Amino acid sequence: MTKLQDDLKHTDLLLQLTKEFSSKFLSSLDELAADKVTQVDMRPVMPEEGVGGAEALELFRQQYGDALTASAGPRYWGFVTGGVTPAALMGDWLTAAVDLNAADKGSATFTIETETIAFLKQLFGLPEEFLGSFVTGATMANFTGLAMGRQWLGKQRGVDIGRDGMAGLQDLQVVSCVPHSSTAKSMSMLGLGRNNIVKIPALPGRESIDVAALESFLASREGQPVIFVASAGTVNTVDFDDIAAVVELKQRYPFWLHVDAAFGGFAACSEEHRHLLNGWEHADSITIDAHKWLNVPYDSAMIFSRHPSLQVEVFQNAGAAYLGDPAANFNFINYGPENSRRQRALPAWFSLMAYGKEGYRQIVDNNVMLARQLGELISGNPDFRLLSPVRLCVVCFTLNVTADVQETMVNQFLEALNATGVVCMTRTVYAGQPAIRAALVNWRTTGDDVQIAYRAMKEIADTILNQHTYA
Repeated sequence: MTKLQDDLKHTDLLLQLTKEFSSKFLSSLDELAADKVTQVDMRPVMPEEGVGGAEALELFRQQYGDALTASAGPRYWGFVTGGVTPAALMGDWLTAAVDLNAADKGSATFTIETETIAFLKQLFGLPEEFLGSFVTGATMANFTGLAMGRQWLGKQRGVDIGRDGMAGLQDLQVVSCVPHSSTAKSMSMLGLGRNNIVKIPALPGRESIDVAALESFLASREGQPVIFVASAGTVNTVDFDDIAAVVELKQRYPFWLHVDAAFGGFAACSEEHRHLLNGWEHADSITIDAHKWLNVPYDSAMIFSRHPSLQVEVFQNAGAAYLGDPAANFNFINYGPENSRRQRALPAWFSLMAYGKEGYRQIVDNNVMLARQLGELISGNPDFRLLSPVRLCVVCFTLNVTADVQETMVNQFLEALNATGVVCMTRTVYAGQPAIRAALVNWRTTGDDVQIAYRAMKEIADTILNQHTYA
């Protein structure tokens, strides 16, 4: 009997062993390092005959078990990374078990994705006419939105870019104020060029676009269409462009409005903060991430669009007769970059069904409350300086030192803090200053986690600043 046949015979045992390993890992999230740099010895020689699933799990535990970190835990505040709700984990496990390609109307996966998108539109208050679909993450969602915008731009000039390419088209511009790096990456992949983004000034002391400056730019274009990428939650300070004011400009100037609401879109769950998204229902396309504040496993995001006909012009899988006519038979592969599609909707379906609108309101409001608590602690400590009001779930601050040593001290502080494993934060630059950002979007995070993290922050700041004083 081969190893594969033997594993098939003992599938239940393998699943039980995997469950036990997973349960032990999840139960230790509070004690595991939030993040750490670990050197793992590789064994880059593939076995000739294999060892079977049970032995492979044991080898994994021996080689990588001590290197696993709690990036899904309550004090990972580095990248904007949610955890995994229990129900989302159930859905992800089933996704792997059934292993269906999420594609056409003829399968249950189509109904699951369509129903999940309907749930999400209700959660976010988006119009029913938006077409939504799942992609791998905010980068591919932004890529999809910008690809539709590029198609729209071409058609304003009589060119079908999806069919005939960009030859002969000049001066296709993407405009934004504080775009995420994935916008530039998407522009590179789309042939628009990452350096061809036009940045409009922000309001003083903000990361929100100066709408008057945007109008002045649009007026100077003399009716030439552009793509405008609005920020609905910048990564440093969760600042929002005034989307409603931008929408008013669409009445007078031709532009495609793409809203990057990767995690800021979840402000719609909160009574206190949903006004920040006023007007986004009039956008042409919207990015929202799922493996951020929705707290489902990597990788998962959604793209919403009110122009499905443009979408299919760009992404249709034309020329494959066995897949049928894209216009006659709806298939998600004709509306996004991927032909092979993991059933990313199922973990989201489980989590949305399990916890409902109220559950996600509580997650969002709790994270915002905790971010404010952290901001208040930082504001009350003379060793730190808060660089921006805590608008939602990100706290942006720096060490209260002179400019000549600020970068060195911030780097030392952050390296020492993350090395403790107590909490993980990331370095950034805000208003030209070396800074630190903490992003709280995990459903597990509590007030105790804020206090634990702050004690570590305070202790390290005291040590580093004292060493600097007596150096």
